[in-house]
Amino acid sequence: FLREIPIGKAGKVVGYDRALRGYKGKLLSMGLTPGTEFTVIRVAPLGDPVEIRVRGFHLSLRKQEADTLIVEEIDPKS
Repeated sequence: FLREIPIGKAGKVVGYDRALRGYKGKLLSMGLTPGTEFTVIRVAPLGDPVEIRVRGFHLSLRKQEADTLIVEEIDPKS
């Protein structure tokens, strides 16, 4: 889950959870396409929302939106 990536670490969008696909179009329109890299900027105390930096801008995602994303933590130096 996106909320499990530590603050300051980078991740990459791998895909979308089929059970929550109602948010897929919204996420795609925000630039969160498969292969897109991002950095976790901040997470609210209860995990909602999560702020990420993606494609040069900051984006806050609600819990349901964040849980729709299938992500993996990456090492941005590789």
